[in-house]
This record gives sequence, structure tokens and C-alpha cells, in this order.
Amino acid sequence: MNKSLIALAMGTFALGIAEFSMMGILNDVASSLDVSVPRAGHFISAYALGVSLGALFLLFLRRYPLKAILVGLAAMITVGNLCAALAPGYYTLLGARFLAGLPHGCYFGVGAIVAPKLVGPGRGATAVAVMVTGMTVANLIGVPAATAVSNLLSWRWTFAIVAIVGAFTLLAIRAWLPRLAPLPPVANFKSQFGFLRHGAPWLILGGTFLGQGSVFTWFSYVNPVMTDVAGFSTDAMTWVMVVCGCGMVVGNLVSGRLTDRYAGGLVSGVIAIALVVVMPAIYFCAASKAASLVLAFVACAGLFGIGGPLQYMIVRFAKGGEMIGGAAIQMAFNVSNAVSAMIGGAAIHAGLGLASPALVGVPMAVIAAVLLLTLHRRYRAQGA
Repeated sequence: MNKSLIALAMGTFALGIAEFSMMGILNDVASSLDVSVPRAGHFISAYALGVSLGALFLLFLRRYPLKAILVGLAAMITVGNLCAALAPGYYTLLGARFLAGLPHGCYFGVGAIVAPKLVGPGRGATAVAVMVTGMTVANLIGVPAATAVSNLLSWRWTFAIVAIVGAFTLLAIRAWLPRLAPLPPVANFKSQFGFLRHGAPWLILGGTFLGQGSVFTWFSYVNPVMTDVAGFSTDAMTWVMVVCGCGMVVGNLVSGRLTDRYAGGLVSGVIAIALVVVMPAIYFCAASKAASLVLAFVACAGLFGIGGPLQYMIVRFAKGGEMIGGAAIQMAFNVSNAVSAMIGGAAIHAGLGLASPALVGVPMAVIAAVLLLTLHRRYRAQGA
């Protein structure tokens, strides 16, 4: 395995724990800081806000060597999460979570440029998928482990672990990544947004938002669906989430390899079509343990199967603003996560049942498939 790609994946592993572990430790954090659970939920929003605003930093970093940028971002991951681990109160933790979110989109944006440079021709999408695998492994192993540590010791150790991984990422990047020249200069800040005048980036961002959102409408409520509808015990949810994490790992790696062989728009578009079938199946089979488990694996494979190729493709369609484009995918992903959870929750509150969010995701998957297949049809030659 390419050590340079391992270094990049270590960073996405840390970011995956930082982003998703808060859901599992929210009650502990709320109790420790003596705030309500809904108010503690602002820690999730603060991180998402940091992800969105942090991308603006990339406007000022284009002239710096790519390796140096990644070292700086790894340092920010370390410092931000160390501040979260040591935060004495509600507002200091809120600020720390915002700080920890700032490097998230930037890291993916720069990493999506660097990863293909570390491998031979025709393997760029696979390289990006290896980088993203860190986040999928975080969902598979890191988040459950961090939640267990929180239960045994303290929620503060969750962020301390992320800070430690961030520090090792910094050292690995310094040791294993070759020196990489800065990106070619551009005329001014404004020109870095010039790629948005074309249709392809908007199709990619729309496909990301709707394609991954189609799964997140259901995945946001996977715990109550699996326990109250399928009949899994609360203790068994750890293993259910491991199955979901395995799906994410497999979907990400397989779609990366397929994108190197076929066009990324086609791969993501076909996965979106598959989700049009999978999401209703989740709804109608929600009471079956075996079917629910198999479909959860497939849906989570689709979740990261769509996103991986698009993370690779956006760089190819964002000439002059490659880092901004790469970070924009993570912004679309995070906003989609929040909006999809709201839409799925609205379906439940409307009395349609705990499994209803899976059906709500179907129209999103349909539109995503149309956008991604349009991307393939119109821009296949340009993206090749």
C-alpha cells in the first residue's frame, strides 16, 4: 500500500471520528455540561458551520506547496480537537467544535488534488477512494470505539483521540508525502470561482446533495428504525452500525475502482438508480431483521459509492479553483446531511411511521440519477 495515501487516509479517519462521534456521545456531553440535549445538538451544527466556512481559507492558500497546506490542516485538526477535549464549558466547546470543523472541507479539497498525483495514470479515482476510506473506517471502527471510550471514561477522550490521530497524521504527511509543487497561479481570487460558470460542477454538487441525501433521510433515524421496527435490541445496534460501516468501506472502494475503468458520472448515476429501488425496499422490509440488515449494508455502500467518484471528478471540472471545488463537495455533503435529517424527521412527525424517511429519499435519488446521467452524457469526453 502506498504510504503517502495511508497518511492522507489517517487524516480523513480523524475527521470522520470528529464529525460523527458527537451523535453517539451527545447525551454524555449534555449531562456533563448541564445543558439540554437539543442545546447540545448545537455542537453538531457548529462543526458543520466550520466545515462550510473553512473552505474560504483555500482562496488564500493556492500559491503554497500542497504538502505544506496539508501539514497545516493536520495541525488544525489536532489543535481544534485538543481544545474540544479541554473545553471547560458550553461556549468554549461550541467554539472548539467550530475550530475543529474549519480544516475538514479544506483537507478533502486538497487531498483530492494530491491523491491522484501519488499514483500512476488511470488510478486517480482509486487513490481518492483510498483517501476517503479513512472516513468510512472511522464509521466502521473509530466512532464505535470512541463512543465506548466515552462511556467508560469521559466524552473528552473522544476528542483527545482525534487530536492524537491528527498529530500522527501531521508526522506521517511530513515523512511520507513527496514534495509537491503549488498549483498554477491564477489572476485573482475571483477567478478561482470561474469554474462555477459551467454546468458540470453544478451537476456534480447537485448529484452529491441529492444522491447522498436520499440515504441520509433514512440513515439519520437508523437507530429507532432498527430497534422499534425491525426489533433489534439496543445492544445489537453496535453490530448493526458495524454492518453499515462495512457497506461504506466496500461502496467507496468498489466505486473508486469502477470510476478508473468507466466514467465517474456513469458509476454514480447507476448507483443512484439502484437507490431508487433500495430505499422503497428498506421501507417495505423494515419489519424483517435479515432484510433490514442486508439493505442497510447496500444503502450505506450506495451512500459512499456515489460520493467517492464525485469527489474525484469535481477537481477535473474545477480548473483554476480545484481546492474550492474539492471542498465544495464536503459542504454539499454536510448541508445534505442536515437537510435530509429535517425532511426525514418531518415525515415521522407527520405520522407516516418510523420507516417513512426511506420513502422520502426516493424522489431525491431519482433527481440525483437524472443529474448524474446528464453529467455523463454531456461531459463524458471532457472528464475523461
